[in-house]
Amino acid sequence: MTTKATIATIGQYVDQEVLIEGWLWNKRFSGKIGFLNLRDGTGFIQGVIAKQDVPEELFATAKGLTQETSIRVTGTVRAEERAASGYELNVTGVEVVAPTVDYPITPKEHGVDFLMDNRHLWIRSPRQRAILKIRAEIIRAMRDYLDNSGFTQVDPPILTPSSAEGTTNLFEIEYVNGEPAYLSQSGQLYMEAAALALGKVYSFGPTFRAEKSKTRKHMIEFWMIEPEMAYVEHAENMQIQEAFVKHIIKWVLERCPQELKTLERDTDALWRVVNEKFPVITYKEAVQILQDKGHDFPYGEDFGAPHETELTNHFDLPVFVEKWPADIKAFYMQPDPEDPSVVLGADLLAPEGYGEIIGGSQRIHDYDLLKSRYDEHGLGESYNWYLELRQYGTVPHSGFGIGLERTIAWICGIDHVRETIMMPRLLYRLYP
Repeated sequence: MTTKATIATIGQYVDQEVLIEGWLWNKRFSGKIGFLNLRDGTGFIQGVIAKQDVPEELFATAKGLTQETSIRVTGTVRAEERAASGYELNVTGVEVVAPTVDYPITPKEHGVDFLMDNRHLWIRSPRQRAILKIRAEIIRAMRDYLDNSGFTQVDPPILTPSSAEGTTNLFEIEYVNGEPAYLSQSGQLYMEAAALALGKVYSFGPTFRAEKSKTRKHMIEFWMIEPEMAYVEHAENMQIQEAFVKHIIKWVLERCPQELKTLERDTDALWRVVNEKFPVITYKEAVQILQDKGHDFPYGEDFGAPHETELTNHFDLPVFVEKWPADIKAFYMQPDPEDPSVVLGADLLAPEGYGEIIGGSQRIHDYDLLKSRYDEHGLGESYNWYLELRQYGTVPHSGFGIGLERTIAWICGIDHVRETIMMPRLLYRLYP
């Protein structure tokens, strides 16, 4: 009896005949033997077909298959140490579901623009499948950590009357009453309200930045996870972030070894992140490190990519940079009581040149102090509800936001965030 199976579970059926429903990724024939590289969405496996073992018509059908033809293949599973999956399929039957003609993405080299124009097909390749699989596992790991640490997911609005951090780089649309509305840049302010109701909360959803940044780290639409915690202050906030990141990486290392191998990722570097303590330095100390290494970097400016890379290379680990100048950080960040010119906030910089993946801080919980920040920044009535949170049961609280796509790029070891999401939205590119 033939059992329907997936490539991911093929090891359960050694010496049994199975049915695989999928597609032909590529093929190679040498005389009287053929090798069919099959995929079914769960993985890739090689099917071997010998002319002497099958009817002549079947062998001819297999030999005539074209790339990405959808097929049902039957065969006997056998263990094979030399195979990437650890198994091979001795093919005994091939049924063509739908033939493919002139599939555009061939095994030859293609330019990035061509691949991006054909992104809907590019995602079928082993590399892109591995990235998207790891993306799904990273999301599972994030939810697993938060859900099992007492957090409640809360979904903030995507349409907002204002920005969380000012009114620049917003996508403005017209609301139904004719007033302006904006696509969310962050759910943080709403999460602060939720934290005062539920204690520990997080949001997970898309965010939008209408900024003209054409770099390997920027997208117009990306996904953020934003935890917020009542009665948590700055130092504890960083401890939670470190445990969170280590949980994610360990999860992927344990569940995606084949995908990481496909990407040729240096897993030793990731295990080191799991096993070692993250360094913590102040912004002032970071500036001194940069200056000592020959960078002409003045105190009071934000870091660029070369500066983040220099700092992480110095430690060869993720590093927290804390206590930034208040002038270059958001209005809601709590001043350091020992030096009010800096805030109790930190950015977590990922190593290997990936830079900032987390931004977090303790939030101002004092009504009068936040009101003074309102006045300094000229914030309008649309923020009054946020100020009211400091009138009715205010408490010290902290939170952070982690960019999903940058985290994926780092864990996968890939050069550009455009490969970390199914259909990336980049500067000047909305298609496909």
